[in-house]
Amino acid sequence: MTDSGHRVGGRPQRGTDGELANEVEGYLLWRARVTEAEQRAREFTGRLDWLTTSQRDEVERHYVEDSLKRARQDLERIAARCVSLRGEYERRYRGLRARCTGWAVAVCAGVAFLAAAVSLGR
Repeated sequence: MTDSGHRVGGRPQRGTDGELANEVEGYLLWRARVTEAEQRAREFTGRLDWLTTSQRDEVERHYVEDSLKRARQDLERIAARCVSLRGEYERRYRGLRARCTGWAVAVCAGVAFLAAAVSLGR
């Protein structure tokens, strides 16, 4: 079944506006992270006056590489936690929905039984 978010079976379809926006946002956030890592690398090597130009470039490259590796690991950990939380909340929601449905059915049955008893008592 498709809802207003262009989802089929609860998953976004490929090529929807929401997915494109998420991809663009992710790309922009990653580019900002790359830019930040490069800036921090330049600041770090700027204090090391004794480095030659090639050494400075090499240290900056390693610094950026390490920063981005750590950022990717952080993002992967966060994504895994999000998936875990989503599963947990979906399980809790299903349980709550089942309890609410059970109570609603019980109340309706009780009201119907009471109405039948009152109508038979007349």
